[in-house]
Amino acid sequence: MTFIHTINQKVARSVVGRWFRLDGSGHPKERKGSLFFTEIRAGIATFFAMAYILAVNASILSDTGGTCVCPGTADDPICNTDENYLLCVAEVKRDLVTATAAISSIASFCMGLFANLPVGLAPGLGLNAYFAYNVVGFHGSGNTPYSIALTATFVEGFVFFALALFGLRQWLARAIPHSIKLATSVGIGLFLTIIGFTYSEGLGILQGATSTPLVLAGCPQTGFGDDGLCTEATKMRNPAMWVGIFAGGVLTVMLMMYRVKAAIIAGILLVSIISWPRTTALTYFPYTTVGDDAFDFFRKVVDFHRISKILTVQEWNLSQHGAQFGLALITFLYVDILDTTGTLYAMANLANVVDPETGDFEGSTAAYMVDALSISIGSLFGSSPVTAFIESGAGIAEGGRTGITAMTVGVCFFISIFFAPIFASIPPWATGSVLILVGSMMMPAAVNINWRYIGDAVPAFVTIVVMPFTYSIAYGLIAGIILYIIINTLVWLIGLASGGRIVPPNKDEKEPWSWRIPGGAMPPWMMRAARGKRDFWRDDSSASSYAAAEPTLAEVVRGDDKQSSSASIQGKPTDSSTPNEKLA
Repeated sequence: MTFIHTINQKVARSVVGRWFRLDGSGHPKERKGSLFFTEIRAGIATFFAMAYILAVNASILSDTGGTCVCPGTADDPICNTDENYLLCVAEVKRDLVTATAAISSIASFCMGLFANLPVGLAPGLGLNAYFAYNVVGFHGSGNTPYSIALTATFVEGFVFFALALFGLRQWLARAIPHSIKLATSVGIGLFLTIIGFTYSEGLGILQGATSTPLVLAGCPQTGFGDDGLCTEATKMRNPAMWVGIFAGGVLTVMLMMYRVKAAIIAGILLVSIISWPRTTALTYFPYTTVGDDAFDFFRKVVDFHRISKILTVQEWNLSQHGAQFGLALITFLYVDILDTTGTLYAMANLANVVDPETGDFEGSTAAYMVDALSISIGSLFGSSPVTAFIESGAGIAEGGRTGITAMTVGVCFFISIFFAPIFASIPPWATGSVLILVGSMMMPAAVNINWRYIGDAVPAFVTIVVMPFTYSIAYGLIAGIILYIIINTLVWLIGLASGGRIVPPNKDEKEPWSWRIPGGAMPPWMMRAARGKRDFWRDDSSASSYAAAEPTLAEVVRGDDKQSSSASIQGKPTDSSTPNEKLA
């Protein structure tokens, strides 16, 4: 332990420690409790919580057929039985495993390096399903060809980059009412929880039904009835579920309770190792066609698959598909901007790097720009839009506070390119309990919501419940924001029409909100450039602190040290500059 403590101290006092604001670095906004080895451990925890995306994203996107051409016959119009087509789809699926690992590595590493946030990025769930089943369609049966959908994704990334560069994404994030932003953290926690309860990415305790939205499940794969639901005799009889609950859940909670380091990683690894032997009742590789294929891939251990069918296949001739391109672009834009904004804010709030004055978080400009460019780069690899992952909460719960955590995630995804058979074989019940555990850690934000005034409370509550029930962060934000606007606009109109005589009795308890957001729509770096400041990428306080230092390229990209959040949270003196003087 002395060795680890010594290394932590040396790294903290180095240029690396100051750049990432590690505890003990001497940076005026150093993040208390952030230690080098803790950040690495947190990154590994986040990676293990995210690793399922390697298999899941490839499985979902390969359903589009990629660039494979379906000849289609009267008996088999979408090539469900065409052997040559299915072999091509299998090759696309292997391409997508490599593509997912590659773009996740690049995006997560850059997020950590330039934005200094402990947030991993990868192709987003929900967006990939919309891309696959609503836009392109199963085996290309939709209205938009795969290559056109990738073109829309590529353009979306650059639209986002422009919005981030000129501060509009940050302005939008700060314009969201405070109670709804707090509700977003809680809603994402419940969203994580319900993911942890499902079969596809969790323990399999719940499943969808028809007579009721959800029913108790927990049966093995052989326990489903003709209606696709677990029979009464097999409910809660799945041994994999119980191993996930006790070895991955209860054990992890006990280890965390006694402050055992790497508790989350230990739980995931233990359940995975238990689930790999084929002779057990809870094996991840049953003796089926799918199980045999997964086990054959797992046995390779080390394998690099070169992308052969989906690399840079964008189609720029939009004459035949202009309407479909426009619809896909607009949908990707509004869903992704709300999804990413909500996730980044929730993760930043969990990591205690949100400025309570402006409602913004440290590194927001760089974070949004990295996210935007990652979307475009991901489309070149053949992937659906990239977004911040809520599973980053697993690493934050492990102690991650800086970009070193995200960079570690990026390194792990790079390694997984060569060890994809191993990392793609982490069973969902190994991470299900972790997602539920992280969800519980996001609940405390609910106590800070303004429940006293119903005009704030009801939109916040709707935001919270819509996210898990619709399986969408974006829909929750849309519902909450629209309801907030309707309720509070009606209150304003009634007050205006009555000359201020008819108002809610406790209107004074309403949280203040104004469209005039601190810093305004114009990003502070642009304001500094307009008044002739040469090092406009650096805020005024940083310029005075490091007057002797030459600006670096990385500082140009990430020069958005704009808030006093760590000062207020960590008990350090706050910055003398105002929010308007800090880069957004």
